[in-house]
Amino acid sequence: MIWQATKIALFLLVVVGIAFAADVFIGTGEIVRLSFRGREISMTTPVLALGVVAALVGVWLLLYLAGLAIAVIAFFSGDETAISRYLDRNRERRGFDALARGMVALAVGEAREASVQAGRAERDLKRPELTNLINAQAAELSGNRTRAEEYYKQLLGDGATRVIGVRGLMKQKLEDGDTETALKLAEKALELRPRHGETISTLLKLQLEQEDWAGARKTLLASVRAKNLPRAIAKRREAVVALADARRRLESDDTSGASKAAAEANRLSPSLIPAAVLAARFEKKKGNARKAEAILRKAWSANPHPDLATAFAAIRPDETPTERLRRFQQLLKLNPSFEETRLLKAELLLAAEDLNGARKALGSMAEEEPTVRSLAIMGAIAKSEGSSEQVVRGWLTRALSAPGGARWICESCSHVHSSWAAVCENCKAFDAMSWKTPKAGSDSGDSTPVLALQSIDL
Repeated sequence: MIWQATKIALFLLVVVGIAFAADVFIGTGEIVRLSFRGREISMTTPVLALGVVAALVGVWLLLYLAGLAIAVIAFFSGDETAISRYLDRNRERRGFDALARGMVALAVGEAREASVQAGRAERDLKRPELTNLINAQAAELSGNRTRAEEYYKQLLGDGATRVIGVRGLMKQKLEDGDTETALKLAEKALELRPRHGETISTLLKLQLEQEDWAGARKTLLASVRAKNLPRAIAKRREAVVALADARRRLESDDTSGASKAAAEANRLSPSLIPAAVLAARFEKKKGNARKAEAILRKAWSANPHPDLATAFAAIRPDETPTERLRRFQQLLKLNPSFEETRLLKAELLLAAEDLNGARKALGSMAEEEPTVRSLAIMGAIAKSEGSSEQVVRGWLTRALSAPGGARWICESCSHVHSSWAAVCENCKAFDAMSWKTPKAGSDSGDSTPVLALQSIDL
């Protein structure tokens, strides 16, 4: 308000000053002589002043007409709006200036000023696709979601701004908790802008929440095409989605579909442990025991895991402990120094009643890095050797307070899961499961030992 009054006062002072100077200038009546190449022109001061003004006006008019002539030529060359643009250039300049001020007002959080400037821009520009966007964001900034929704719906009517309207409505539906409508809007937004990273992320999150695994896989492929995700990571995540789809199909008794999805998950990521287990299970049902073993061997070579050993044992459930030990040499020779391999070997030797071999396989694990599982095996060895009940109880008592060993842990929030999941049950992170030992003091879940073979009598 003060600034407006100051500008008015300054304007009045300038007008008064110009009027006073003109009165003094005209009242002098002096003669001015101009000499050029021997010719001399005499005129009064007022006449000279008028001549200068006329010259300036003439130059301006000449430039204006020159610009108009160029616009006319452009018009006849095929630019149908050239003349109108030239005649309206001042108005457009004012409109774009107002548009710029509106954007600045939005950036600093002045919703009302942004709305006012958008109105001015609309009067001068007649470009609702631009001003409606500012109006929508200004309405959201001021908390008027109903008005913002109206503007977003108006943006849907123009091809250039349709995606903005769709995304605006999508965000509102997300805030309202209407994920079903938000999912449809996200799909439409991706259709309009196939390479928009934020839209891809939003759509994938919604599809995972609703367990739309087929849609999630398509979205992952879209992310690769948009170069928002490296191909190697996308391939791994495709495998996770395919595995989740296989599990869902299995729950709904779609055995055929589950088998195909599991095989696809294993093909995309042979080291994905639960995918290898499920794929091997289906191969075993088909009578392809050798192929099932090959799937599990490949996964074990990348990351030894008790679930792989359990699935490997289930391929030939009727074999004797000695036969099993012999067949398991295929796994034991892979990554022999890994903790899981040593624990598995101890379990197999214990089942085959080779107590010295089992103790040797464990080595110093039960003393230097004791876990529930290693201590439980030592207790089973002591019991098989005929040790006193006090000795056996000593091992089992230590096992009660020992670390539980490796578990499925979310890399995003460190939540410990009882089994692998595509989406973390705590923070909803996707493809965040890692098989590792929980940190000391964390919630390690069930402390029951994760045995590779169910043959240890505790």
